[in-house]
Amino acid sequence: MSLDIARFNADWLAAWSAKDVDTLLGFYSETTVYKDNNTAAGITGHIQLRPYLEGLFASTPKMIYTPDETWPIPGGFCGRWYCAIGENGKDGAMRGFDLCLVQDGKITLNEVYVHMLPA
Repeated sequence: MSLDIARFNADWLAAWSAKDVDTLLGFYSETTVYKDNNTAAGITGHIQLRPYLEGLFASTPKMIYTPDETWPIPGGFCGRWYCAIGENGKDGAMRGFDLCLVQDGKITLNEVYVHMLPA
């Protein structure tokens, strides 16, 4: 895979931290499949992902994502990250893991797994 996954992951997580929907959609293919604990059945494409992200960002406090590690896999990468919730993490923290399949520099599948960390 010719993609610099560490850089791609860091830039992508920065867009999540900024709650920048337009920039985030630029990381995803038009037909991407996205799954997280709120969308276990998955949502497909920018048409479903845009309103999901807009609603998610409107209903959540500040969240700062920090990349931890990335691992190449056939067709993509896995990445682990930490997230401070609220100003300076006052509302908690979580650790997460993304499975991403990437084609032509765009995420075609993103499965997100998260859990809260103890205070």
